[in-house]
Amino acid sequence: MSSPVPFATPMSARRTALVGGLMVAAGPLSISLYGPALPTIVSELGTTDAMGKLSLAVYFGAFALAQLVCGPLSDSLGRRKVTVLFLMFYVVGSLVAALGASVEMLLLGRVLQGIGVSVGVALSRAMVRDQFTGAESIRIMTLINLILTVAPAIAPTLGSVMLLFGSWHLLFLVMGAYGLGLIALTQWATRETHPVAARVPFRLGSVMRNYGALLTSSAFMIPGLVLALSFGGFYGFAALLPFVLIGEIGLSTFQFAMVMLIQTGSFIAGNVLAGYAASRLTGTRMVQVGLVLIGLAGIGFAIGLRLYPDAVLAVMLPVALWMLAMAFIGPSTTSAAMAGFGSIAGAAGAMTGVFQIGGGFVGSTLASLAFATASDALTTLIPVMAGLTIAVALLHRIAFRSKSIHPPQT
Repeated sequence: MSSPVPFATPMSARRTALVGGLMVAAGPLSISLYGPALPTIVSELGTTDAMGKLSLAVYFGAFALAQLVCGPLSDSLGRRKVTVLFLMFYVVGSLVAALGASVEMLLLGRVLQGIGVSVGVALSRAMVRDQFTGAESIRIMTLINLILTVAPAIAPTLGSVMLLFGSWHLLFLVMGAYGLGLIALTQWATRETHPVAARVPFRLGSVMRNYGALLTSSAFMIPGLVLALSFGGFYGFAALLPFVLIGEIGLSTFQFAMVMLIQTGSFIAGNVLAGYAASRLTGTRMVQVGLVLIGLAGIGFAIGLRLYPDAVLAVMLPVALWMLAMAFIGPSTTSAAMAGFGSIAGAAGAMTGVFQIGGGFVGSTLASLAFATASDALTTLIPVMAGLTIAVALLHRIAFRSKSIHPPQT
């Protein structure tokens, strides 16, 4: 296992977790905040539900692909400089989406936002890997995950309340203001964690070799795939919930906001429990707990709405279980994937982000385009994602067992 480059630790674990959590939160915040407004946006712009959902898909696509650039750039130029550069894209994209009056401008704004927020996932993880490893790294990742969950978990409620006082354009202005706040945080409260002595030149050949090393390493790929599938399911149902709960079950915007507090509470509770368990369980045990929970969630999604098509709890109880599962799966798989790649932490952080957000892109795109109704997607696609998550983890353990080799702690 690689160790961080030796130098005086520039930030405490608490500050690293706070800065990293606020950076990462921009990504899901930009999904959840405007989720309640999607039906209204579709109506006001005179477009279709599919185009509204496409605004999520293009965001995920830009989010995933831009990480392939920002990670290696930060290995070459440092974390802070690259963070500020990409956050400027986010602010501009927020303004384009807020001020645009067509679906084309909305999609352009979402692409720019996706490019901008890519820096949060990739570089927050690189900042942790620059300074911490092992159990301490998992604990900090869990703290980041806890901070991460608060903003996007309350965002649907906040977005719904804001819609009572203004139009959906206001939501994008709030996102832009958040981006400006992150730029200020990076400039004045964040120290550089990647020393000049550890930086590597940005050369395309080297970048491709680094990504090739990650993609051909089972120690990276297996936790990466588990991360991708679990987050793919999450982002898939995030795209569907407004259409199921508002469009099909008939909740008002305010009722939707209140119901989403179930998701909020579950995610926060899950991270509190995971933080407590991180010092008592191995990474493998943490993931096993998460897999049991995600299996139960998949079963709930498969049968809940089919048995009780108008019941809100038939939707939200599986959501709650999935959010609990992610709290146990996310930090351990992320830490495991990056553990042996300290010399290219920016690239490793970027690739874990690509897996995570790429899973979201696949999940949200399939949810948007492959099913006749949102409820069909929720009861079919999401259980499949749960099953695949468990299958990848189990096949990994079977493969290692057949070779009499202990699997890495994922």
